[in-house]
Amino acid sequence: MPLLSDTMKEGVIAEWHKKVGDTVKADDVIADVETDKATMEVMPYVDGTLLYIGVEKGKGVPVNGIMAIIGKPGEDFQSILDAEKGGAKPAAEAAPAPAQPVAAPAEATPAPAQPAASPVAAAPQQATAPTPPHDPDDRVKASPLAKKLAEDKGVDIQQVKGSGDGGRIIKRDIDSYTLQPQQVKQPQPQKAAAQIPQAPLGQEGHTDIPLTQMRRIIAQRLAESKFSAPHFYLTMTITMDKAIEARKAINELSPVKVSFNDLMIKASAMALRRHPAVNSSWMGDFIRQNHHIHIGTAVAVEEGLIVPVIKFADQKSLSQIAEEAGILIDKARTKKIQPQEFTGNTFTISNLGMMDIDDFTAIINPPDSCILAVGKIAPTPVAENGAVVIRQLMKITLSCDHRSVDGAVGSRFLQTLKAYLENPVTMLV
Repeated sequence: MPLLSDTMKEGVIAEWHKKVGDTVKADDVIADVETDKATMEVMPYVDGTLLYIGVEKGKGVPVNGIMAIIGKPGEDFQSILDAEKGGAKPAAEAAPAPAQPVAAPAEATPAPAQPAASPVAAAPQQATAPTPPHDPDDRVKASPLAKKLAEDKGVDIQQVKGSGDGGRIIKRDIDSYTLQPQQVKQPQPQKAAAQIPQAPLGQEGHTDIPLTQMRRIIAQRLAESKFSAPHFYLTMTITMDKAIEARKAINELSPVKVSFNDLMIKASAMALRRHPAVNSSWMGDFIRQNHHIHIGTAVAVEEGLIVPVIKFADQKSLSQIAEEAGILIDKARTKKIQPQEFTGNTFTISNLGMMDIDDFTAIINPPDSCILAVGKIAPTPVAENGAVVIRQLMKITLSCDHRSVDGAVGSRFLQTLKAYLENPVTMLV
């Protein structure tokens, strides 16, 4: 399994295009692999016959793990698989013998308890090793999971020998314990509680959804960002009347439709050029100020979020940004986006305005120092010169990593961004 992205630890087989016995060439696509960001095509880079497929569709393979073996027809590949399993224990060691309250030599490998065992057959065992009396309040060294399993299976945990550290009883001990008929805890009869007859209200249930590679990496990276980077937030209200008028005029001439998000990308890129401290990354022992401006824009896909990157956004026109953003967003949603197209961001924008969200805060997208959260544009009454007028207002919130960006630095950046958006003609100067 090749490393297909910088954060990839495992690839999931989305589709096999070849089967065992097929002849393959070096440039044939043998499988589609789902990474944490996209679905990629995998080629063998050698000619030969597909001798072995190591994992079925829908299953994962760790990076550098065996997903397939290609060689000459009839070639023995078992030694390769044996080497892959080199760290595995022999079967006799991998499955420890079940702990027994009666250690009879003939029962070194006890069979599972038979439900039809007769009381006469059980009597000699009971006479040989009677159950020792114990105080139910005695403290038992056992993991919470082992205690729960013992309770569910009706196992007297006092009779189980622990194989964990210091004799601690763990899940393995409960799983391998053979329950004797005389040790089954009989449920105590309980008085039936008086109940008021009720009509059925419904049925409880749930669905467990396996984690995709993308969702697993999103959880890992954003948790690291949230709990390692000290976030603070700056919110500002932008009057968008002139931006609305400017966008309408631009779209009458532009070969591609320019969105408000494209305006945000262009204005943010120009503001970053004037405030390079915001276009930075915390590197642990130093702060890196990037000379290039690569702006990522968060896109929602079925499995989670992906951030296509508009590179050198400050050097591109609005129509160029709109065209490139449209292509990248389409690739992201069809899982055709390539690693170089969703990496390298120095600043990120997350826009939920089209989802009718007033305002929100976003978690910083590493390695950026800041992320801009954009809300919807809404007609709002405001006071101007002693009169109430309706203005198109939009709220934005800048999340900052306080290790590399201070409040005054972030505030000056927002002031510049506000000036560009409230008077878009200034972006042409």
